[in-house]
This record gives sequence, structure tokens and C-alpha cells, in this order.
Amino acid sequence: MHVHLRRRRIPSAISVLWVAALLAICCSGTAIAAVSSKPKPKPKPHHVPLGGSWSGQYSGAFSGTFTLTWKLSKGILKGSITLTKPSGTYTVGGSVHGSTINFGAVGAGATYKGSVSGSSMSGTYQTPQGDGTWSAHKS
Repeated sequence: MHVHLRRRRIPSAISVLWVAALLAICCSGTAIAAVSSKPKPKPKPHHVPLGGSWSGQYSGAFSGTFTLTWKLSKGILKGSITLTKPSGTYTVGGSVHGSTINFGAVGAGATYKGSVSGSSMSGTYQTPQGDGTWSAHKS
């Protein structure tokens, strides 16, 4: 009599399970890599409000320091500037378009043009007595 024994294929079943487990790990790692490889949103540039106080200096036909205090509403600047020469506090008004700034000190007879970048601005000024340059930082 011949007895036929069935061979168990346990080692094959374990091998299949290992392959399935490895595939699951690899696929989930790929999905995680795909999710984490999305570009991060760019941070918004830091914007310093123009309103408030600014301290600066000027040179050329006139040289000295100034303090500028103003408010910005819908691109229009209104406030005052205190100059060391000609000494005094003067009403100032102007406008901002993008990074370009224009303003004038009516009582001092000066007009200012320049650009704003973050917490600093600079440019040129004109007066009947001559021209020069200016720069300022947010106080």
C-alpha cells in the first residue's frame, strides 16, 4: 500500500505574504513621497505699512535730518515732516503707486521722489535753491 502524503506549502505561503508586505510598504512610501514632494506655497512678502513715523537724512543743497509722520489711505499720504534745515515742521502730502513714492513739503518748498522697499525708502528732492538726495527708515 502506498500512502500519498500531501506536502504542505507553508514556506511558499510565507514568501507570498512577505512579498505582499514589502509591496504594501513600498507603495505607501511612494504615496507619502508623492504627497510630501508637492511644492510648498511661497510665503507672502513682508509688508511694512507706510503710515507711522520715519526717520531720515538728506544731503545736497540742504543737509540734515528729518522725522516724517503720516497716514496712508488709498494711496494718498498726509502728515507732517520736521526738518533740521530749513528748521521747522511742515505739512506734507503725496502718493504711493507700487514701490514709487512722491511727496512734497509745501511750506518748505521741497518735492521728494523715490522708492520704498520694506522698512526703508530713498530718493531725490528738489527745491528752488537746489537738489539733493534723501533716505529714511521706519521708526
